[in-house]
Amino acid sequence: MANKVSVLVAGSWGTAIASVLADNDLDVTLWSRNEQQVAEINGEHRNHRFLADALLSPRIRATSSIQEALSGKDAVFVVAPSAAMRDVAVQIRPYLTENTLLVHATKGFETGSLKRMSSVLADELPDYDASRIVVLSGPSHAEEVIRQCPTTVVVASASEQAADAVQDLLINNYFRVYTNPDVVGVEVGGALKNIIALGAGLTDGLGYGDNAKAALLTRGLAEISRLGTAMGGNPLTFAGLAGIGDLVVTCTSKHSRNWRAGYLLAQGHPLEEVLKQMGMVVEGVKTTQAAYTLSRQYDVTMPIADELYRVLFEGKSPEAAVEDLMGRGRTHEIEEVAKPVQTKWFG
Repeated sequence: MANKVSVLVAGSWGTAIASVLADNDLDVTLWSRNEQQVAEINGEHRNHRFLADALLSPRIRATSSIQEALSGKDAVFVVAPSAAMRDVAVQIRPYLTENTLLVHATKGFETGSLKRMSSVLADELPDYDASRIVVLSGPSHAEEVIRQCPTTVVVASASEQAADAVQDLLINNYFRVYTNPDVVGVEVGGALKNIIALGAGLTDGLGYGDNAKAALLTRGLAEISRLGTAMGGNPLTFAGLAGIGDLVVTCTSKHSRNWRAGYLLAQGHPLEEVLKQMGMVVEGVKTTQAAYTLSRQYDVTMPIADELYRVLFEGKSPEAAVEDLMGRGRTHEIEEVAKPVQTKWFG
């Protein structure tokens, strides 16, 4: 059982994960480049920018030194934005051992390469056994986790032993953790749901009502499953916590930054202004770009993602996008689905 763990970086989700680990009586080092943030966490036990007035456990100690954050740690949780994942991986390389548990909780694809986060980590950590990388995902707003609201998540790894070990680190009476061998499905589901959340914000901002949102979530899940299965995920994963679970919470919650971004876009605010106003990373924007390209690489139809791409990057009005979606040719709801991919831990 690990006793000393580190979390990189000190955003809202990273801080919430650190809080769960501290509640489980672990010594947690939280890394941030921002010296003022480090001083606030250590001196006041608060992270005002990301989690308002939540009081943090004294077991959480912040540092701006990557060496201090990682040296002698049994487990490392990487919760960096997708655009920063490769840089963070390079920085942690000298401090990982073959026995270190490595977990990431980032939902997105790398811009340019379109790689999943576990693949980015594997690229930059050639001496680490990539099969032991663990992915943490599921419906889990940091603002609720920090208040110990009942939350259920999933951890995925090709290594059953690694997944079980991370489950043991995190699980408690308010944070329930399931395991899953389907790394691809869990990563793809967690990333693509942010696209649909942008769409949900748009439909709410346009005043289209609950019927429209229900249709968006249902058909959005079909698109997520379609691409995720083509990329090698198990269709059953998308019916679970990393699929429909995360989709529902991200599309319906006031805490969702992707939903808020979509809502602001529907009010007529330009994308650049919306992103500046948010003050935090809106992963759904870059993920929409990734899905637009990936759907063509894998020859998968994703009409919702395509229309959102045109709204975000080609200046199409949300109203016109909805009109074109509703005016598509007739088709069957139940499509031919690929056979479930075998993702068992032992063969």
